[in-house]
Amino acid sequence: MNKKIYFLTFVILIFSLPIMASDFSLSYGLEKFYNEMGFTAILSGDGWKNIVMICIGCLLLYLAINKKYEPLLLLPIAFGMILTNLPGANLYHTELWNDEFLNQNSPFYHSYGHVLAEGGILDWLYIGVKGGIYPCLIFIGVGAMTDFGPLIANPKSLLLGAAAQLGIFATFIVMQMDFLGFTPAQAASIGIIGGADGPTAIFLTTKLAPELLGPVAVAAYSYMALVPVIQPPIMKFLTTEKERKIRMSQLRVVSKKEKIIFPIIVAILVSLTLPSAAPLIGCLMFGNLMKESCVVDRLSDTVQNALNNIIVIFLGITVGATASAEAFLNMQTISILCVGILAFSCGSAGGVLLAKFMNLFLKEKINPLIGSAGVSAVPMAARVSQTVGQQADPRNFLLMHAMGPNVAGVIGSAVAAGVLLSFLG
Repeated sequence: MNKKIYFLTFVILIFSLPIMASDFSLSYGLEKFYNEMGFTAILSGDGWKNIVMICIGCLLLYLAINKKYEPLLLLPIAFGMILTNLPGANLYHTELWNDEFLNQNSPFYHSYGHVLAEGGILDWLYIGVKGGIYPCLIFIGVGAMTDFGPLIANPKSLLLGAAAQLGIFATFIVMQMDFLGFTPAQAASIGIIGGADGPTAIFLTTKLAPELLGPVAVAAYSYMALVPVIQPPIMKFLTTEKERKIRMSQLRVVSKKEKIIFPIIVAILVSLTLPSAAPLIGCLMFGNLMKESCVVDRLSDTVQNALNNIIVIFLGITVGATASAEAFLNMQTISILCVGILAFSCGSAGGVLLAKFMNLFLKEKINPLIGSAGVSAVPMAARVSQTVGQQADPRNFLLMHAMGPNVAGVIGSAVAAGVLLSFLG
């Protein structure tokens, strides 16, 4: 035993010699270590806010893993929230992305080079969000996974998809009321939640109100995941059982030539009419053209799978990083979460109401349930239309009819974002 004690003492002395021989103070080192600990920051001052945000992140992880609510994006967003609220980790710095730092006319201006030099890993990845790169790349993948056949076969679906954007513009108007305290740019970023299109919401918010990116993204993807819960009561309230039983004739077969020409024409017409929507619409139609042309299958497969998965990881974790305690725990965030569900509900109602109005003039009636699929939650909203329709008539098949407004909603939300960006950007 004595030999072991002597040996341990010798080892401690050997390792202590460099410390004792230098000017380094052991007490100072211990104090510095203690002060830099994340636990120290959490247990002092406003550390409780970080605890709350970490708990919110864990709750979102639970919803993503256990309840499978949009797990592909909710899981990385939730983990990004946790990472950014770990004191001392220095993975993301909100101050590097303030307007005064990125405005070239400001005396505090710093370029992206400064971000690369001073920022953490999440700051570096966030450049792709700030530059609008990630949402556009995701839209390429979405386009490659989308079949516009039902929309081409029934062009009236485009009107239903447009009507479902009612929630965006209604919310935009309401949120500009003086007592709510939001600027027009912030109101537009909150209104885009009504389109139920996460990448579009992120794209517009980074351009107009980046300080709201965290709560807007969380609200957009949360309500997308809750489509089967939110939409059915609205659909049943606005329709009669007779309307829900309306059967629609089978859609015509769309030729390959039509499917190839469609994305080209849409990209050209929309971009010429609304240049600010060109990044999203152009990428969406480019991805769809790769799929429908059948000459670049390898590229189409890449954007649908490998590239899309990589971008989803980067986008999710960096968007989650913007949800710091300072940016998230305030009345603005609560207002956004509350108004977001109102925007989404108005969008769902808008499509149903337009379908009912169109039936006043149409010889071949439209089942109003497919109007609610005009929001951009593809294909979830279309499946909800099918489910509610079969509750009224088990032999009624609405899925393919609902896919028309559903994919039209993707175009509609991108166009709506382009309109708002054109006015306010």
